[in-house]
Amino acid sequence: MARALSRFTIEPDSEGYLLSIEDDDGNSTEFTATVEQLDLIAEAIDEHLSTADDLDDYDDDEDADEE
Repeated sequence: MARALSRFTIEPDSEGYLLSIEDDDGNSTEFTATVEQLDLIAEAIDEHLSTADDLDDYDDDEDADEE
């Protein structure tokens, strides 16, 4: 079962950046990441949010048509 995200941080590190992800239970996992890897993560999030926004707009249009 997937755990719920509580918070995350990104801090400069000697090897690039330290990405810390914490769940609702307080369990934390840390990853080192390069600028390029963080860029890929950001692109994937942007792409997903863009698609989600498009779907929300589509749902809003359908709701308006039903009224």
